[in-house]
Amino acid sequence: MTEFRRGTQGMMQVDYEQRIDMDRMREYRVGRVKKYMEEFDVDCMLLFDVNNKRYATSTAVCSPEICSMGRYSIIPRNGPPHIFGFGSEVAAEKLNSPWVADYTFPAHGTMYGALPKEWEPTKGFMKDLDMVLDNFGLDKSKIKIGVDVIEAQTMLALQSNGYTLVDGMEVMQYARAVKNQDEIALLKHACAIVDAAFHRIAMEIRPGAKENDLQAVASHEMHRLGAQWVHNVQVTSGNRTNPHPHLSSDRLLQPGDVIFMDVVCLYNGYHTCVYRCFTVGEPNQNQIDCMNRCYEIQMGGIEAVKPGVTTADVVTVWPDYREMGALNEHEIFGLQYGHGVGVGLWEFPILSRAFSIENPVELVPGMCLALETYAGSEDKTDGIRLEDMLIVTDTGIEVITKFPNDKIMACGMPYAK
Repeated sequence: MTEFRRGTQGMMQVDYEQRIDMDRMREYRVGRVKKYMEEFDVDCMLLFDVNNKRYATSTAVCSPEICSMGRYSIIPRNGPPHIFGFGSEVAAEKLNSPWVADYTFPAHGTMYGALPKEWEPTKGFMKDLDMVLDNFGLDKSKIKIGVDVIEAQTMLALQSNGYTLVDGMEVMQYARAVKNQDEIALLKHACAIVDAAFHRIAMEIRPGAKENDLQAVASHEMHRLGAQWVHNVQVTSGNRTNPHPHLSSDRLLQPGDVIFMDVVCLYNGYHTCVYRCFTVGEPNQNQIDCMNRCYEIQMGGIEAVKPGVTTADVVTVWPDYREMGALNEHEIFGLQYGHGVGVGLWEFPILSRAFSIENPVELVPGMCLALETYAGSEDKTDGIRLEDMLIVTDTGIEVITKFPNDKIMACGMPYAK
């Protein structure tokens, strides 16, 4: 296993340093897909999920919506990944993407049902699938086709035409779980972008700013620094922090408010998932106590991670649902929580007391994990949320989110100190 280089380098390609090797990454990712197709005995993959298509084919279009509605990938176990793209995308890939230039074709999808079944849009799709199967000697009556996510019209057409469908998402989740050094470098760049976004957020926090204003400055900064998409800047403030609604609003910030924010961007195909906390002015003692409790839980989870331990070893250091004042673990699912991060936001393995204790997964070098915790104040007025991303290495871990997490950042009211 490669010991990953710590820290980041520049984001541009240069002649004086070996940085990210995109060709090596593409070869690694296709190899991982083929490995797990073999392991799960899947003869052909049919991919519709945005993240899976990018992972397997190293292609992308302007937005997840367009990608979901108008594109699919077909991967025979004995052949290269094919991408069926959105209109003129195909011409661009033939010109600019040599690794897929001979295997890119126009798509024939249903546009998520916007093309109704009476128009028979799946006829072209079936021809595309049969073309790939025929080219690589695969008999549709004998093979298993792994599908990740699929809309109803296409699924029914596949079933009525005699194809045998199996779980393809399992293949892709296992493939994506362990990253090579180039994927990890991209994840570190993505986290550096988020660190900068939190700095801009801290500068914007003041009485009278809205949660939406914080979303705006964060999104601007991340796009400025090279993020392709900003999936989510979730801002939760004041009385909205307990319980955690998992949703932003147009609420005005007031003096004394606590604020926690989840920042999710996409850089070169790789996601972030990071929470940090702030207050408008100086935090009160209840907020400080709540922050200290959340930080204690967060660091307990981080310190439990190392190669060779299991997800069960990590989640058992977190408080259970009784300590959280809930009736069961599913009531607080996502509050004391962890997940893989990569081309997908939530990837295998998932870490939660609801599943991990009975279904432990060994942590291995190359996994990128996001661990997130929550604590509510004793008087139930405030909540604190923290989340960090880390890489499992050969010898331990590297935390790749650098914006401070050990205290609440007091912002926006210097005259109140």
